[in-house]
Amino acid sequence: MAYTPIDLPHRVQRSENDMIKASQDYLEYMRKRHSVRDYADTPVPSIVIENILAAAVTAPSGANRQPWHFVAISNPDMKQQIRTAAEDEEKQFYDGGAGDAWLSALEPIGTGVSKPHLTDAPWLIVVFAERYGLNPDGSRYKNYYINESVGIATGMLISAIHNAGLVCLEHTPNPMKFLNELCNRPANEKPVMILPVGYPAVNTTIPQAAKIKKPLEQVITVF
Repeated sequence: MAYTPIDLPHRVQRSENDMIKASQDYLEYMRKRHSVRDYADTPVPSIVIENILAAAVTAPSGANRQPWHFVAISNPDMKQQIRTAAEDEEKQFYDGGAGDAWLSALEPIGTGVSKPHLTDAPWLIVVFAERYGLNPDGSRYKNYYINESVGIATGMLISAIHNAGLVCLEHTPNPMKFLNELCNRPANEKPVMILPVGYPAVNTTIPQAAKIKKPLEQVITVF
């Protein structure tokens, strides 16, 4: 496809005062985002999940390759299969595969082998990264900045989930090759994350350590 410029389709500029207020409002709302492991069984309409995913795939990507695929699952049998396989991987992880330093870093977070959120949450979203693309004739083409592109889209997905009034958890069992077969995804895609999505349970808790954030001066530099 040749380069063809078009006029900017949308302009969303605000006045300075509105911009300051909007940025402050967004900051305060995002500070209310929490990664949650305890889910209510309250259903979430599929249209909400579809809208959330549609927002995520508006993300920018290297050379506009859009090297991602998202699989949304509410089927109880599939969720159970994912939980069983993920817990098998986690058992090996916690039985020594992770190493002492990694396990020590996770201790304040309170994680373990059991992953009830994978069956309790009304939805699971599996994020796949497309390692290379496939032309209609089966030949390959290269994707660029795959990890960065999928990371941006996943960040937008998490933000969209929070914006809808829902919670999620960034779950990364490793390896996750079982997800390709279960989700009927091709070999050129690599599963990178599972996001349980839903409402928090009534008595849900989060680890106190998760609220400890680095001071802004340690993570932001302004020239």
